[in-house]
Amino acid sequence: MSAISLGQATILGIVEGITEFLPVSSTGHLKITEGLMGIPVDDPAVVGFSAVIQVGAIAAVLVYFFKDIVRIVTAWVRGLRDKEERYHHDYKFAWWIIFATIPIVAVGLAAKPLIDGPLASLWVVAGSLIVGSGVMWAADQMGRHKRGEDDTDLKDAMLVGSSQILALLFPGFSRSGATMSTALMLDLDRVAATRLSFFLGIPALTGAGVYELKDAVGTGAGTLPLVVGTAVSFVVAYASIAWLLKFVARHSFNAFVIYRVIVGILLLGLLTTGVLSA
Repeated sequence: MSAISLGQATILGIVEGITEFLPVSSTGHLKITEGLMGIPVDDPAVVGFSAVIQVGAIAAVLVYFFKDIVRIVTAWVRGLRDKEERYHHDYKFAWWIIFATIPIVAVGLAAKPLIDGPLASLWVVAGSLIVGSGVMWAADQMGRHKRGEDDTDLKDAMLVGSSQILALLFPGFSRSGATMSTALMLDLDRVAATRLSFFLGIPALTGAGVYELKDAVGTGAGTLPLVVGTAVSFVVAYASIAWLLKFVARHSFNAFVIYRVIVGILLLGLLTTGVLSA
């Protein structure tokens, strides 16, 4: 029998699709939703399921930014064959994404027992939601928003890419929130920060989904719920990406900051009163 029903898979796919790229923590929201539905958040099948349905959201990024990705990959391939092409920003950007993914991969493999164990607690999620909100607010206020995507360099990519480790170790901090906040501190404008967060998330999240696939299927998550959850997350994530890019072009991140604080406080209340188990 599957550890996750089709109905639960659909709900989790919707939550994943909405929250994966918004700076509100998809992992935190998935764990909260799982807790409310009585699904054990530390079950290997559940942890694997959550990682795999992220691939649906990543597929949405690949489709939405297909032209950009083709341009970057093409420039990278040309640069491998022609030295003259190596001065092109897209060629360098492709290498920066590769380099910037190494830190999170190394930490993810080394700290997996902690990530799947003690750090998976909803107490950690609640605290990370609130603390991450403060970081995001400060970054949005301090950043001068004067640099565009073409102004990024290797240092920017490495710092933003490494910030993903915060979300890996502290679910609730938000991968998108951490990367966008770091980019804002480096004076990137909000749209450039958001797009950089998307591109850096592609290899990290895809790798996590593939790595967890064997655990998700082999421990009882069920193939059909995995397919449904992934498909739903793809559709919802695509709409979420389109909305977010339009939103950040005209608004600050204050709405996300307020939302995260409210969710964090509510979660603390639910844990304190015993409505949810950590």
